[in-house]
Amino acid sequence: QVQLVESGGGLVQPGGSLRLSCAASGSIFTFNTMGWYRQAPGKQRELGELVAIITSGGRTNYADSVKGRFTISTDNAKNTVLLQMNSLKPEDTAVYYCRAMYTTGVYWGQGTQVTVSS
Repeated sequence: QVQLVESGGGLVQPGGSLRLSCAASGSIFTFNTMGWYRQAPGKQRELGELVAIITSGGRTNYADSVKGRFTISTDNAKNTVLLQMNSLKPEDTAVYYCRAMYTTGVYWGQGTQVTVSS
């Protein structure tokens, strides 16, 4: 069973930066894709907005709202995916979820709160 553990959320002022980390364990396979989704208040996690995604080959894709501000990457072992978030705005406030797709299925992390406020 794949487990995803997120860290790095918190409170930051507008214009500030945060880095989210998602550590994957429990699979002998490399992921197909890993990504970050965010859930606005009152919405279901599965209907959340795709923020950024990366394939095992290193291809990335971003929501238009975060292009140029957020960067997704993985470590060499491809066990951890990072989301560097710069120039944060109040509208980035949400619960951020890590999602991984393996040949064995789709897995979600527990979520981490990001709050951008002065």
